[in-house]
Amino acid sequence: MPWSKLQREIYDLISSDINFQIHCVAYPMRSRTSRGSTDIPRYWITLGKEIIWDYPKDFLAKAGSTEDCSGKVHPYYPFTTDIHDISDLIREYIDTPQKALFDKNFEKDKWGLTDILKAADRRIGVRRLSRLKSKTQNIAAGKVIDERMLSNRNKAAQTSPANPKVLDTTTDI
Repeated sequence: MPWSKLQREIYDLISSDINFQIHCVAYPMRSRTSRGSTDIPRYWITLGKEIIWDYPKDFLAKAGSTEDCSGKVHPYYPFTTDIHDISDLIREYIDTPQKALFDKNFEKDKWGLTDILKAADRRIGVRRLSRLKSKTQNIAAGKVIDERMLSNRNKAAQTSPANPKVLDTTTDI
C-alpha cells in the first residue's frame, strides 16, 4: 500500500485539536562502486514544530545497528530496517475496532508508536487520555496527551451559555 494512502487513513483518526503529523520517506543511498544501493527509511512524528518520535534516529545503537524499546539490537542497519514492520503496525492500528483499541496490547510495537497514536486518536476521549497518561512512560505520548488536554481545557473555557455552539467533538471509547 502506498504511504500516502496509509497516511491519509491515520489522519482520519487523529484529533483535529492538535497539530500532529506523521511522515515517511526513503532517502536513496548510492554506492560509490555501483555494486548496489539501498534506501534509508525514515519515519517521524511532529507535534507542532517539534519532532517527538523519529525512526531510525531515536533507535540507533552502535554503528550498523538499531535498538528497539525493549533493548533488542537489530544488526545490519541500513541494509535491513523495520520500515515494513512499522507500516504493518500502523495498518494493524487502523484496522483495530474502536471498542478494542484502548486496551489492546500491540505485541509487534517495538518502538512505542501505538501509545503515541492512541494519544492523538480522536476516538479516545479525555477520561481515557488521563488513564493512558498514568500507564505509559512514553515521553512523546505524554506530550501529545498534554497538548490534547490543554486544547480541551481551552475549548471548555471558551464554552459559555452565551456561546452554546462550541462543543467537544471527541468521543470516548
